[in-house]
Amino acid sequence: MGHGRFLPTGCTGAYGQRNSMMAKFLNRNLNHPQEGQRLELECLHYDRDSGVSWIRQDRGGTLHFIVYISTLSRTTFIGNERTSSQFEGSKQGNSYRLVVKNFRAQDQGTYFCVSNINQVLHFSSGQAAFFPVTTTAAPTTPSATTQSSHITKKDICPQSLDPGTSIENMLSFYCEIFIWAPLAGVCLLLLVALIITITLCQKTRRRRCRCKRPPNGKPGTKPTMPTRHV
Repeated sequence: MGHGRFLPTGCTGAYGQRNSMMAKFLNRNLNHPQEGQRLELECLHYDRDSGVSWIRQDRGGTLHFIVYISTLSRTTFIGNERTSSQFEGSKQGNSYRLVVKNFRAQDQGTYFCVSNINQVLHFSSGQAAFFPVTTTAAPTTPSATTQSSHITKKDICPQSLDPGTSIENMLSFYCEIFIWAPLAGVCLLLLVALIITITLCQKTRRRRCRCKRPPNGKPGTKPTMPTRHV
């Protein structure tokens, strides 16, 4: 893919652009992580005024937020937590790093980093992290050999995700958050203002309706003098 894909929602996937973000293994010789190993990834980001979020896309296409790393290397994990038992985040120069302390089967997927620059979401290239494909000894019968080859191809398919579909799913997910969150805040403010206005109007009406009544309780009549009997 040559240039970044721009959508009308104000999001872009940054591919092949100068100074675009890149997500990859810190160990350049690593192709497939092993179960239980410490996996380190880095995202090269050249904008000094915006932090980076790490997300993972599983085999089913669902996105999972992992951590936000600020420009001051402060981390915020899911649930607004500062630390995580499974992940670590840090910043070293232009490198925003993610560490999976103990890589497990549920940690498999494609890892991306996302940044909000001038109210536009920028997505990095994806780094696939899956266990290596294990193949068993091929049986002697031709039918069993064909079945084994089919299983191998099926296991490999999730590693080569369609970049167009992946980016579009992520764009719609993150753009909906950035669009609906401000609208919900505005609606909440309008509701509070309406409640305050109604309360003030009720208090003003009560004050205006307080009028003095004569001692006998009937307005417009004069009190009568008691008569003396001789």
